[in-house]
Amino acid sequence: MMVPGILYLLINNYLPMAGIVIAFKKLDWKKGIFKSDWVGLENFTYLFKTDDAFIMTRNTILYNLLFITLGMICAVSVAILLNEIRSKTAKKLYQSLILLPYLMSMVIISYLAYAILSNETGFLNKSILPLFGMEPISWYQEKKYWPFILTIINIWKSVGFSCIIYLASIVGINPEYYEAARLEGAGKWKQIRYITLPLLMPTVITMFILNIGGIFRSDFGLFYLVPRGSGILNSVTQTIDTYVYKGLMQQGNLSMSSAAGVYQSVVGFITILASNALVRKLDKESALF
Repeated sequence: MMVPGILYLLINNYLPMAGIVIAFKKLDWKKGIFKSDWVGLENFTYLFKTDDAFIMTRNTILYNLLFITLGMICAVSVAILLNEIRSKTAKKLYQSLILLPYLMSMVIISYLAYAILSNETGFLNKSILPLFGMEPISWYQEKKYWPFILTIINIWKSVGFSCIIYLASIVGINPEYYEAARLEGAGKWKQIRYITLPLLMPTVITMFILNIGGIFRSDFGLFYLVPRGSGILNSVTQTIDTYVYKGLMQQGNLSMSSAAGVYQSVVGFITILASNALVRKLDKESALF
């Protein structure tokens, strides 16, 4: 039963790793990958001499930190609110509606975003801004709005799935704690503050550390499809993933694209090892108590 899974893993994950050598060569398709001239770290040197390396690394890290932090706050808040709903039918309905965006592909979401932000026919420019006497905004040419747009879309899409983990932890809390708190005269806010949140913290910390392990990865669809690949917005939307794609598809520079991919993989591997070590350390400390 394991053979199909092992074969898939080998073919999809391990065999392509031979292509890492492209990052260290000046690729010539006539000579082939392995016979092309070896240039060592030249591709990496050129990459880090450009502004692109700083921009894509900065955007990848800062956006992920923002998504992790705000996403966690929103997911915990939604989980607590869902837990307070007493009607099972209403709870299932709200949970399904909140989860729906997570099930949508980023292609669909990019078209929804375009329907709202389009310069000529967008909902905001045609219906909302005129109500406040404001002029239409060229959303796909204005950099200052996109950190907010991308953050809102990411949280809207992911919060429904993330809150399920926290909701499961809240449901597992012993109800006797809340009964005792009510007998002492504690209201809902105090129950949440002194019971729910403290008992939820181990799950929050674990999820935060696990998410940090993927901080050098980004949602390609969010950063490329939603801004519609606009070059004007590169300084606020370009991440390592989109840089690799553009370097390959638009510039045709496979060596540089591969170098950026190797850089992302190596640094991402280090952060995964670090986060894994931190999780193990926390597990050992919690076991002592």
